[in-house]
Amino acid sequence: MDASDELLRGSGPSALLTLDGAVHSINSTMASALGRTAEECLGRGFGDLYPASQRLSAESLVVAATRTKAVAMRVLEVPGQSGVPVACLLEARPVKDPVCGEELVWVHSLDAHNDLASLLIPFRLTAEAADLGLWMYSPQRDQLDWLGGAPALVALSPDLTTPLSRVISALHPDDREAFRQLLRSAPIEQSPWMRLRHLTPQDGWHQLALQTRRLQLGYGGPERIFGVLRDDTKQEKRKQKAQAALAAERQRAKDIADFSSVLITAASEQELQQVVLTRLAATFGASGVLFALDDGRLRCATDAGIAMREAQALHGLQLGHPSPLPEAIRTGKPLFVLDREDYIRRWPHGASLPWIDRLGSDYTLSITPLGETGNQPLGAWAMTYGSGYLPSLEERTLMGVLADLAGQALRRIRLQQARVELATALQQTMLPTLPEHLPGLEVAARYRPSRDGLDIGGDWYDAYVVPDGAIALEIGDVQGHDVDAAALMGQVRSSLRAIAAHEPHPGTVLTRTNELLTTMDVARFASCTLLHVDPRGGRVTGTSAGHVPSLCAHRDGSHGVRELPGGPVLGVVPGINYREEAFALDADTTLVMVTDGVVEGPGLTLDAGLERAGTLAAQAVHDGLNAEETADRILDAAVAVDHLDDVAVLVLRRT
Repeated sequence: MDASDELLRGSGPSALLTLDGAVHSINSTMASALGRTAEECLGRGFGDLYPASQRLSAESLVVAATRTKAVAMRVLEVPGQSGVPVACLLEARPVKDPVCGEELVWVHSLDAHNDLASLLIPFRLTAEAADLGLWMYSPQRDQLDWLGGAPALVALSPDLTTPLSRVISALHPDDREAFRQLLRSAPIEQSPWMRLRHLTPQDGWHQLALQTRRLQLGYGGPERIFGVLRDDTKQEKRKQKAQAALAAERQRAKDIADFSSVLITAASEQELQQVVLTRLAATFGASGVLFALDDGRLRCATDAGIAMREAQALHGLQLGHPSPLPEAIRTGKPLFVLDREDYIRRWPHGASLPWIDRLGSDYTLSITPLGETGNQPLGAWAMTYGSGYLPSLEERTLMGVLADLAGQALRRIRLQQARVELATALQQTMLPTLPEHLPGLEVAARYRPSRDGLDIGGDWYDAYVVPDGAIALEIGDVQGHDVDAAALMGQVRSSLRAIAAHEPHPGTVLTRTNELLTTMDVARFASCTLLHVDPRGGRVTGTSAGHVPSLCAHRDGSHGVRELPGGPVLGVVPGINYREEAFALDADTTLVMVTDGVVEGPGLTLDAGLERAGTLAAQAVHDGLNAEETADRILDAAVAVDHLDDVAVLVLRRT
């Protein structure tokens, strides 16, 4: 037996390698550990006999011993017979065959039972280098041994050996069962990271991440479960802070979008003021907001964050007053007041206002004028901040953008209000005043403009006494509902009156009116119904120019449709002779004349509309309502359902 046999004789895994790492000889224990026979190993590179993950470490072990001519050590893993990987502490040292003098490298596994600490040293070093913690769990003893690693993680447990029950008690109750399950089923490969919440007496909850793996320590050694621990507490706090900031930013972006949308759609100054007072301070994290409009003198309103007495003290100030709010409106430039001293330094003559009482040594005030570039601001809003807060440049820019939107909205609202007032005045001059006393007759009229466009339209009604003593009643509709329609409506109504003053027959009145309009070459047309009523006998003579039928409502609750002869709408076809018809209006009958907006709509056909209006009129007459109340009932029903067009109602009742 030569010297090489002596080196391989021990029960532990052992092999002799050439200086280039080839297997010179190997004992059966080592070959079996590598999953091969001794014959299969001879001549092959030592590193090639290991799994790919271990190959580099095996080769470096041989190189280290060869180059340094000294002992080298590495921890290597090989598959165990039970399926659990075996972690071996291998020693490599140079030797010389005494028989032939050949230089060799002797590699053998150290007995883990005698030097378990040495086997764990590489694990500790690796964990510490990776800023991780390392512990080992022994199922037989049901305890965890802390092996080292990052000092902060080792400090989570003051004792190096800790019973499993104590470790589990420090975990969050919701995480305990998952941790137990991980220990029971620890895989031979590294497990996925598991998140755990661990409570320490010193600094509260820690967010930990854990990986486990089952290993056998050396040939014939014990099985242990190793855990690698990472502390994600700071990372989680940063993540939560970032998520909170992102959520706050998203909420703020939504608030700003909502605020902008409501500004743009505000329909009145009161609505605009309400938007500013209820939303602005929250959008920018301010303590309070004050809203001031310029009508030659300030009109101020405030939210709950600014006292009413402060707003009232500013109310009525002229723009020339030496204080920041009038100055911002006057100059169109935003102002920022850092504190009380800054206020007094810049506006010493305005220091008597109660506003100065609000500014403490660390109070900030921002004032932003409302108006687009190039236009005189129509007002301003002021916001107060506590704790010396100064809005960022981005916030100031955004305030300016929103103030521009508010100024545009305010300008639009005031322009629209002026148009409405003009339209209302024009409409009032267009609509006639009905005669107060008509012998034997009761007449009532109602008008409501379209919901779209300018608040004026082309529908009209009229009632007047003609030279022969009859009462002329007319109702009509000029195409469209705008200023042009209203202008043509005035011309048609005036023409009808002028012609009726010399012509007693309704059909002839429409014929001559049509001739006048066709010669004028107007771009629009008009429909009309014209009646002459004899107040003594109730005889009615009527004609129609393409207008919707009239309704007859009776005291017994019945109703009917009265279609009159005539011709097409006025102003389109020349040379038309409009026919007329006479009928009697009984004392128990009410005649209702309407425009098409009352009886037609997107969801209402003409027949259905006439039936609805006739039913309403008949019920009103049956209930004993007078002409005024009957007109109200019909108009209200038309406005409530599908009211898009102008509507007019003219009610005639014999008394």
